[in-house]
Amino acid sequence: MKAMRQLIERYDLIPHPEGGFYREVYRSPMPVKSSVVTAERNAMTHIYFLLTRGQISRFHQVRHDEIWNFYEGSALRLVTFDGTTAREELLGLENSYTGIVQGRLFQSAESTGDYSLMGCTVAPGFDFEDFSFLSESPEMVRSLKRNAPLYGRFL
Repeated sequence: MKAMRQLIERYDLIPHPEGGFYREVYRSPMPVKSSVVTAERNAMTHIYFLLTRGQISRFHQVRHDEIWNFYEGSALRLVTFDGTTAREELLGLENSYTGIVQGRLFQSAESTGDYSLMGCTVAPGFDFEDFSFLSESPEMVRSLKRNAPLYGRFL
């Protein structure tokens, strides 16, 4: 627990609405036009993201591609769901250090140990207007429960 508190303090992390803790560390000043949301966004954004034992990143959708990078701690379980199929991968340690989530896929995550410190980059840049929870769609909740019931705990 001491290491996690030190990370939260060192990086000035705050609670994230999906679970865990985060801090935005970069927002590109370069504007780009996103054809996905038909609006202007920053070219890219990057955050530190920390999940501790027992915390989950609830299933959510970001409209643009997101790259996850493992920094330290225990491996991270990253789960994606396209409405029919759930896929799981472990990031960190002897596994891949990078996970890619295509825009519009639902994603969730949890640490496999005491904590996982990650970096998350979104391009075009993250905006809360482009963010939604799977739990906000009754149809998607039914689909998850029917097609991938093991991951219902990430709602």
